[in-house]
Amino acid sequence: MQFLSRPLAFAVFVFAGCFLEAADYFSPQHRLSAIGADRAELTPAVLEARTARMIQSQTFAIMREPQAVAGAERIAGPRLASIFRAAAASSGLPVSLISAVAYLESWGDAQAVSPAGPKGIMQFSEATARAAGLRVVRVTQFKTVSQRKLVRNKAGTPIYRTVRRKIPYTVTVRDDRLKPERAVPAAANYLARLETKFGARDWAIFAYHCGEGCVSELLPMTETALSRKAPPSVAEMFFAASPARHAELYEALQRHMQRDYSPTYWFRVERAEQLLSLFHNDPAAFRELAEQYRNPINPDHRANDRLKVWLKQEDVFYRSLEDLKQASGHRLQPMFDDPQFFGVSLPALPPDQELYLQASPAAIGTLLYIAFETHRLFDVLKPKGEHFAPLQVTELVSTTDRPAEAGSLLVDPEFPEHSTGQVFDIDRSNLGRGERECLDFMLEDIGWDGYLGFVQVTGDTLHIGCSPSSREFFASVFQDAIEEKWKLRPSTSGQ
Repeated sequence: MQFLSRPLAFAVFVFAGCFLEAADYFSPQHRLSAIGADRAELTPAVLEARTARMIQSQTFAIMREPQAVAGAERIAGPRLASIFRAAAASSGLPVSLISAVAYLESWGDAQAVSPAGPKGIMQFSEATARAAGLRVVRVTQFKTVSQRKLVRNKAGTPIYRTVRRKIPYTVTVRDDRLKPERAVPAAANYLARLETKFGARDWAIFAYHCGEGCVSELLPMTETALSRKAPPSVAEMFFAASPARHAELYEALQRHMQRDYSPTYWFRVERAEQLLSLFHNDPAAFRELAEQYRNPINPDHRANDRLKVWLKQEDVFYRSLEDLKQASGHRLQPMFDDPQFFGVSLPALPPDQELYLQASPAAIGTLLYIAFETHRLFDVLKPKGEHFAPLQVTELVSTTDRPAEAGSLLVDPEFPEHSTGQVFDIDRSNLGRGERECLDFMLEDIGWDGYLGFVQVTGDTLHIGCSPSSREFFASVFQDAIEEKWKLRPSTSGQ
């Protein structure tokens, strides 16, 4: 995920000090707009801003791939560039769109084969390829095999004889999917037909990845949910759905997200167009961006999560308890100990380990903000038979020399993320089904805007941290918590 520039990142922060709702739990003054329970307030301007951030957030999904640079070089090569231009002329679609789809589907590799079956630069399935006018021809051939078999002769004596038999097998003698000069124009014309069928280019792109049946299901569902006469956009579909609002649409999207992340494909294509334009105009800047997303542990493999690329060597690494003492009250702050008010429950540690109940102000603010938005969505959803349970934190800051018994998770000796003070772990195992759904939705909702990264680690534990560009905002949430604690709840114990 590309780091958001400050003007873009902080343009969506809302100072809500004058209209805090009455709540018996922490409610920060600084807010993110149209997040969670506030998705109902998705005005055209906010939708445009969220769409732009969602497109930017796809940088991680694209640039973490080891083939990101080599793929751009192939796509921009003279042979493929000529094929893309010809396909654009015949289909009426932009060259940038056709090349972006080829980039995401195969990284420009004409011989790419997916384990699921699609092949070639445009990753056509066989059925779709035939429907698009491509030829896939197979013939049946036979091979003769010899086998020693025990038989009886006329006298009934067992003897061995060599038995020969023919075994049929299929040979592909022609597969147009593997020929870019045929596959690219076919894909472009197929996209153009999808645009005509569904009435908009974004839905055509969505259908290319998800399938026509998928869009035939989701488009009318979105129209019904939004009560709109004008055709909705893919972005409106994506941001309209939540567990508490348009739940049927939300559940349908979740099914497709779990299958292949198709609902994010249009955003990804948009970002791929931007990145290929960057490669064309400034190849050095493109390569520098790709370097930022390389897996720091193994550059030949893609990074598993955003935190692997967000936490750089310039982040502070705490090596011992003495380091934590030196940072306490400055780079590190004690976590608030009031589960009912702040919605966060801390692990029980002996007194000599309490320095581990600290984190950076940004990390604490991130944790408190997640708890706040989860609680607020929970109040709207009102899961039957459930009461909101404080989020169980299992790990905050750690040190590189921390003994294993001091915490719930071992520190990774190759990349000790907890020793930066910028991440924390939450255990979801104690949450009811409704609250868990609210938490998972909020993590995704904040994450799609580029503010958050998370990954599941051991068991049901989530490893979470904010993006470097949003640390200032979440540090402001931490300051809100300090002010509300001392001004509004002066008798509260804790920090």
